[in-house]
Amino acid sequence: MKIFPIKEIGFRLIDRLMRRTEHTENLTSQYTDKSFRGKINGTGFKIISSAIGSGAFCVLKGEIASDQGSVRVEIHKVFRVLLSLFLMFPIIGLLIMIISGTEDFSPILILVAIGEILIIRYAVIGLEV
Repeated sequence: MKIFPIKEIGFRLIDRLMRRTEHTENLTSQYTDKSFRGKINGTGFKIISSAIGSGAFCVLKGEIASDQGSVRVEIHKVFRVLLSLFLMFPIIGLLIMIISGTEDFSPILILVAIGEILIIRYAVIGLEV
């Protein structure tokens, strides 16, 4: 005989998440007294932090079942597009230098471009997710 069934804990989690989430269809940061903004459907959710600035960078998607829960952390689609552009800048710069045939082109610039891509990927993206 269990005094505290697992199902009850699951309901408490989703209930607490619902209390701390401002329900909205669009995942944008705004000032609010709640911790999160997003959608909660039954046992599933898609939320972001309500913190202004860095709150919308990561999207939390998940399910809370009676025996276990899972959360998937992703980069928001808007930030994926912006970061993809930043990742393309070194490659575009190298291509422009090769096509224009500038005399200042040095093979070391290829290493610099690779270094820039790695720094953006592992320092900027890696720290947030």
